[in-house]
Amino acid sequence: MSDTNLVVRRARADDWLALKTIRLEALRDTPEAYGSTIITALTFSEDRWRTMTAQMCYFLVERGGQVVGMAAGGLNNDHAGAHWLYGMYVTPSARGGAAAVMLVDVVEEWARGEGATELHLDVTTCVARASAFYLKLGFRPTGERHAMFRDPTMTLETMRRVIVDA
Repeated sequence: MSDTNLVVRRARADDWLALKTIRLEALRDTPEAYGSTIITALTFSEDRWRTMTAQMCYFLVERGGQVVGMAAGGLNNDHAGAHWLYGMYVTPSARGGAAAVMLVDVVEEWARGEGATELHLDVTTCVARASAFYLKLGFRPTGERHAMFRDPTMTLETMRRVIVDA
């Protein structure tokens, strides 16, 4: 899948407003998919957004200079040494194209560069669209399920994909 109109890149410190905008959109669009809420995110100061953007490993996908998606790479204290895909989102007008695949690929590339052999993620079981997408890309359930921290009525399923050398 390719789309020559899309560009994916690591977020820079000065991308804080773009990250804030797409993150708030994600929390409004699919609130059940994320471990945080729109109510909490709206309380974040500009300084907090700037710090998050500068210190965390966020990637943005743009179409025509407009941010249409985001994802983050990171670690998980409960899974020593494992590299994770977090906070994946693509705006509705860019779904079904290459944007989501490009984001997964760039997070995997980051993880590979960190020496990882697998990429993990948690997906909310009630967001069937997301689960189907990750299965299509070769992620497989690990058998681990747990309650979402912010809402124990929602279940997260852990999935992983083996990182293949490029």
